[in-house]
Amino acid sequence: MPDDAPIAALANLLVETGRAHHQAFLATNGEDAEWPLWYAEYLEPRIAAHLGTAPTRSRLVQCLLNADDAHQSVGTGEPWHRFYAAYLLGLDESQMEMSAEPEAS
Repeated sequence: MPDDAPIAALANLLVETGRAHHQAFLATNGEDAEWPLWYAEYLEPRIAAHLGTAPTRSRLVQCLLNADDAHQSVGTGEPWHRFYAAYLLGLDESQMEMSAEPEAS
């Protein structure tokens, strides 16, 4: 059985990010069409400890968009933050730098 602790820890950071984003956009009930930009800025100084690499803000934006696309296309009932955490942790360092598409399992 894989160690769930890294996924849980990153998922918690994503929940924290979501709460902070919602608070920042309280006037619009958390609605923000450019949410990946805000999330990436918030995550950039915090995420390296979880990923073992320090992706740039633009790479984070792309990875978040790809995670969101994958979550929507899979149609899973898994909470977004756990899905995104597993997705991001499934990327290797070179994918964080170049391509945010994980290899097929």
